[in-house]
Amino acid sequence: MAKTAFLGLGVMGFPMAGHLVQAGHEVTVFNRTDTKAQAWVDRYQGNHMPTPRQAAQGMDFVMACVGNDDDLREICLGPDGAFAGMSQGAVFVDHTTVSAQVTRELAQAAAKAGIGYVDAPVSGGQAGAENGQLSVMCGGAQADFDRAAPVIDAYAKICRLMGDVGAGQMTKMCNQIAIAGLVQGLSESLAFAEKAGLDIADVVEVISQGAAGSWQMVNRHKTMAQGHFEHGFAVDWMRKDLAICLATGDQINAALPVTALVDQFYKDVQKMGGGRWDTSALIARLT
Repeated sequence: MAKTAFLGLGVMGFPMAGHLVQAGHEVTVFNRTDTKAQAWVDRYQGNHMPTPRQAAQGMDFVMACVGNDDDLREICLGPDGAFAGMSQGAVFVDHTTVSAQVTRELAQAAAKAGIGYVDAPVSGGQAGAENGQLSVMCGGAQADFDRAAPVIDAYAKICRLMGDVGAGQMTKMCNQIAIAGLVQGLSESLAFAEKAGLDIADVVEVISQGAAGSWQMVNRHKTMAQGHFEHGFAVDWMRKDLAICLATGDQINAALPVTALVDQFYKDVQKMGGGRWDTSALIARLT
């Protein structure tokens, strides 16, 4: 089993690092909030260090799941960054959803230090992280992926190499683009059903078995109908992801009109005080 470090213990990273322990790996964690790291150690009996560099020293793999481009640069670079502590031949695996630009920038820095780099954003939300059932889309060299995949398997239901460094992040953008339009469509459908005097549970039971069915419909229709959004993937984070999608769309000349519209709808939800609500809160604009 591998010696691993995990950097970032948010709603995703905390259980993901736990699955590594449960799979038999030796795990050391780092989190900017030391109390969160101690809480993880108390639960999973691993180790924690005060800096990314110290956490990464002597490790075969260093996994990261932080907030955004700047957060990722901060934990990777500089005298206390993970790259300063990693040995040649070790592999850095980034599960953060960030821009392909910062991914390629950091992969170049890693290569200069003799470190492998795999960008490996995930989909499946908090429930997927807790249940070890994440979809992991990767970019990087085949050899680095082949080494990392058995470790990633601790919390993945599928893990696939999509291409060179950056391909994982580009695939995650496809994921977020698809979800944005889907959640808006589901919100409109459920709001329409309610105004039409239909029983939402009956409607979903029928249409979820046909072409309209989706994970969002099955797993979110009840809480959407109840106006309950204190769970799941936060609107603030979704807007961060959609900003990356829209900027990348401009760069590669890919039209994203629905994504741009739904992004503005999420902005409305933020103005309603729903920045930390689940992305299914789009329906709150319609009721």
